[in-house]
Amino acid sequence: MFSTLVRYRSVQLAFVVLAIVVLLAVLGPLLAPFDPLEQNSSAILDGPSAAHWLGTDSVGRDVFSRVLSGSTVSVLSALQAVVVGFLLGVTPGFLSVYLGRGVEWFTLRLMDALITLPFLVFAVAMTALLGNGLTQAMFAVGILIAPAFYRVTRAAAMTVANSQYVEAAALMGATTRWIIVRHAVRKVAPAVGVTFATMTGASLVIVSSLTFLGIGVVPPDPTWGGLLAGGLQYLYQAPWSPVVPALLIVATVWALNALADAVRDASSAPRARTNTETKKVDHDVH
Repeated sequence: MFSTLVRYRSVQLAFVVLAIVVLLAVLGPLLAPFDPLEQNSSAILDGPSAAHWLGTDSVGRDVFSRVLSGSTVSVLSALQAVVVGFLLGVTPGFLSVYLGRGVEWFTLRLMDALITLPFLVFAVAMTALLGNGLTQAMFAVGILIAPAFYRVTRAAAMTVANSQYVEAAALMGATTRWIIVRHAVRKVAPAVGVTFATMTGASLVIVSSLTFLGIGVVPPDPTWGGLLAGGLQYLYQAPWSPVVPALLIVATVWALNALADAVRDASSAPRARTNTETKKVDHDVH
């Protein structure tokens, strides 16, 4: 599938964008030319220059250094939420198909209950209950995106479970574990991969929204959402300030969605070819 993906121009650009984002997340704090928390009262709201590539903020902190340092927190927090949602959604999705009616009923009711909870309100409640931190907020977000993984996994696993070759394997004595490992995981993986990429972009937007509101992070720690909020407060004096954080958020979400679309198209291409070939054979026969 990878050889098919790299043929898409959008995927190539998405890989470049994601590589830059990963580089910023891993090496951002080390590449920062200044201390992101250091204030300089003589350089308040300075414009971009050779010393400060993106200018300074309202208390004289270097914006470029804060963008680099905030990349790690923003990206890792989004990944944390997706990993939690993945673990809490994929496993019950498989179990609901292969462990009988009782597990199916319980997991369906649980996911229905989670779907009804509003994202921001639940995240705010969790941070109020467990303390103001991105770890607590992202755990709450991960719980709320678990139904997306559950529904995709369950739908794909049911398709595999109802297929004739799986039924034949079960009649020949194959265990449930063997069927899941040998057939279900391989068939479900592309659909889960699409959901993983999509939910990562959605989680990044949620992280940015929470930190924009000052939830989940303790000032003056930098995040992309916090930098965007700070820049908008002084938009008239420093119109360049919120541009880079906003572009990073938009570009990362676009790259993840483009990658998800390409994975979906690549995984459905063999099916489309099979349907075309089947129609051609039927036409030739008739």
